[in-house]
Amino acid sequence: MNRIIECFKEAVPASWKSTKWLLKLMIPISLAVTLMQHFGILTWIATWINPLFVHFGLPGESAVAFISGATAGTYAGIAAMMSIPLTMKQASILALMIALCHALPMECAVNKKTGSSFWNMGAIRIIMALICAFCLNIILPDMQGKYIYLGAEADSSFWEVMKIWGVSQIKMSLMVAFIIYSLMVVQRMLEAYRLLDPLSRLLSPLMKLFGLPRHASYMWLVGNVLGISYGSAVMVELEEKGLVTREEANDVNYHLIMNHSMLEDTIVFAATGISALLLITTRLCFALLLVWGRRIAKTAI
Repeated sequence: MNRIIECFKEAVPASWKSTKWLLKLMIPISLAVTLMQHFGILTWIATWINPLFVHFGLPGESAVAFISGATAGTYAGIAAMMSIPLTMKQASILALMIALCHALPMECAVNKKTGSSFWNMGAIRIIMALICAFCLNIILPDMQGKYIYLGAEADSSFWEVMKIWGVSQIKMSLMVAFIIYSLMVVQRMLEAYRLLDPLSRLLSPLMKLFGLPRHASYMWLVGNVLGISYGSAVMVELEEKGLVTREEANDVNYHLIMNHSMLEDTIVFAATGISALLLITTRLCFALLLVWGRRIAKTAI
């Protein structure tokens, strides 16, 4: 019990630091999207983007959320999503696009450090996100209900928009703080009870199914529990210690760019109403498709 209490205590400063950093990112983006919508800039952007995004069943304005997620990260993409009126089907498609293609500058830099090409990783993730959106638009049925919308009505005055935005940011900030703290507690419990090692041994047989080296299970687990960005230090250390080769790390990266940070990303999107099952199964399918497709292509060559 003392160890559990200690995990809850230790999570406070780390979660506070992460929450502050994320809110410094999310709040300005949310404000920018809200102002762009109020002054008609999003409508102007939509006229140019809509010919492409219409094939994904998305309004042109949603390109702002996709770009925000691709450049700044998942939380930035969600902040933009909640500032645009979306149906649940549209939100689900956009969420999967962001889940497959987020924080590209930072995460591709980490991939490069562990043996992969920065530009290849980025290009693959963008292409796969667009393919995913196209397929989901065809496969997914129409979903009743609306996604969380924290913006104001179209005919609202500027000050009404600012008031609604301010209240929405308080709600969003509390939600982010709770999610981050919960994740930090879970992470510390895994470390305190030394669960990562036995979990990685248990998952070793799955590596064959995933088309990955059997002894790369720990690296895969770190990427899925902590994410590419959070787990980068651990992943680099594994390679430096010789526990995985550079080529094996590159192989694992091809899986992780489609399917990483499954704990955090799934919880965050699910908290806003997106299906956790849809997120997990779609990302896993795209990871399998990419890894096995690459292995088959290398064998053919």
